[in-house]
Amino acid sequence: MEVKLRTARSLVQRLAAAAAADDEEESVGAAVSEIRLLSKHDPETRAPLADAGAIPLLAARLLSDSAAASHEDAAAALLNLSISEREAVMSTPGILDAFGAALRHPSSAGAAQHAAAALYSLLAVEAYRPIIGSKRPLLASLVGLLRAPGAPTRSIKDALKALFGVALYPLNRPALVELGAVPALFSLVVKVGRGGLVEDTTAVVAQVAGCAESVDAFRRVAGVRVLVDLLDPATGATARTRENAAAALLNLVMAGGEKAAGDVREVEGAEDVVRELADGGGGGGSARGKAKAEALLRALDGARDCGRRRLLDLFDESDFFSRPRTTSSSSTSISQSEASKASNY
Repeated sequence: MEVKLRTARSLVQRLAAAAAADDEEESVGAAVSEIRLLSKHDPETRAPLADAGAIPLLAARLLSDSAAASHEDAAAALLNLSISEREAVMSTPGILDAFGAALRHPSSAGAAQHAAAALYSLLAVEAYRPIIGSKRPLLASLVGLLRAPGAPTRSIKDALKALFGVALYPLNRPALVELGAVPALFSLVVKVGRGGLVEDTTAVVAQVAGCAESVDAFRRVAGVRVLVDLLDPATGATARTRENAAAALLNLVMAGGEKAAGDVREVEGAEDVVRELADGGGGGGSARGKAKAEALLRALDGARDCGRRRLLDLFDESDFFSRPRTTSSSSTSISQSEASKASNY
């Protein structure tokens, strides 16, 4: 272990000296690359790297005008460190600004991907969600990544995971709506059509739906109709996508009351496809999807005669405003096991 401590300190000292001397980009980039590789291949070196001061130096690279390769290496190293040293990463001054800069970097899709994945890793800590959610430029950059022309699928998936983590904190949801998350998410659903990316996108939609501000936002993009279509087994949606669609409609009705319930009932055949999922018809459903559909039917019936507060009295609110589950079968979560893949960077 002593050898690892010395190696970590030596690398950080090399980076600090090169950066302080305004050395050639090649020297600084080489040190950053070595830190990335060390933190990838030897998790035991992550704490020594953090203790030696690697994190602020890596963050400074993301805020600099260095080459795209250096940005990607720095973001990947920070992602690796965030797995084991979340507190050290999060407590570094300016770290969220650095991640925001990486997300906006025009020439490095890799840096944006790693920055989004690092944020997802940090968002596993519940106390960090309101802090990250308060950084509106950062949220805007995550939403912008969903719209970026030619963005790699992996970058979009990591941005979705980060947005999911942000939306787990209820007070962050109105900000996401205001920043245009709803049209960006539904555009992605329509464009991709089916598959794993749609599952991840609808998981985020289900979270964002849990605020009153989403009702009008969903109306502007015909979001309720899109979700109802996803419930129909004839569209070929996966069981998880159907669960997420049911959860999204349920959360929307619970947050928006009769106004949202009316939007659901106005879609032709909506209650029929919800009832079909609740009854287990059409195949391709799941136990959680069935439960969500049953709760949605009760909520639609209840909304006819009472307001939102009464709805929450009738049901357990925690059943509707979805929370993440650790099992891969969860319909409204993005697997936390994805975070463990950070060591591959």
